[in-house]
Amino acid sequence: MSFAAAMIVALLVDALIGWPDALYRRIGHPVTWIGRLIGALDRGLNRGGARRLKGAFAVLIVLVAVAVPTLAVESLLPEGWVGTLLLGLLAWPLVAGRSLYQHVARVAAPLAAGDETGAREAVSMIVGRDPATLDQPAIARAALESLAENASDGVVAPVFWGTVAGLPGIAVYKAINTLDSMIGHRTPRHEAFGRVAARLDDVANLIPARLTGLMFVLVSRDRRRAFRAMMADARRHRSPNAGWPEAAMAGGLSVRMSGPRVYAGRATDDPWLNGDAPDPTAEDLNRGLALFLRAVVPLGALLAVAAAFGG
Repeated sequence: MSFAAAMIVALLVDALIGWPDALYRRIGHPVTWIGRLIGALDRGLNRGGARRLKGAFAVLIVLVAVAVPTLAVESLLPEGWVGTLLLGLLAWPLVAGRSLYQHVARVAAPLAAGDETGAREAVSMIVGRDPATLDQPAIARAALESLAENASDGVVAPVFWGTVAGLPGIAVYKAINTLDSMIGHRTPRHEAFGRVAARLDDVANLIPARLTGLMFVLVSRDRRRAFRAMMADARRHRSPNAGWPEAAMAGGLSVRMSGPRVYAGRATDDPWLNGDAPDPTAEDLNRGLALFLRAVVPLGALLAVAAAFGG
């Protein structure tokens, strides 16, 4: 079977139907299943001393719990196109392109209509910063940053690891990413316990984040500016990976992103990406969504080439 062709199937099914609400209400979602295990380990192990070691043990438990059953399931799949199709269907829930687009579009609509309250409420569903501190430009920046970063975390990285290592690859990646989102925070509770999870997520996203940035450059109207912004500013971001797609999108849209923000009542003085450009507007948010859709084209082309060469 072809891992790359299976990822094309996963992308197509996700684009067509996403993860239906009725299905979510009935059985949840694979990421929520992983999240329950992480939550239980956090409650049970994140106490007392040796928290970094306990956090590493929690990571090991989660990765084994995900890798073993997915490896067993994949070993049962038939060879040929039937196995490829089944693998793609099994990988489909772990690709989140449609839901990402919908969440950001829900911010763009009220923002364009001048409904700042509605836009704040919508953006609070996808970012961790305090929505009460956000004016219209900050709402647009927050949504664009989430779109750029999650294009990597939710689409490119899962597909990349699925192409490299099949069902265990994409499932283990989602487990790593979920671990980071739940316990990989620089807070008193998780600074030590989540350290291994955060560093592992950095490693897992090293290639996909840069690949996502390059994809945004390729489909930007002004490729030269997008590339310059990415190369100049990506490393200035507090994350070793998120800066690449964010800076490329900022340059491609000719807007500035990142900058100071407030998390849990604490202000941070993050540097600007493409800082000499103006703040984004609601129209720029719609342009960002269009850029995200166009970026799927080179991703699909890469997968098709990999599939043609037996990937």
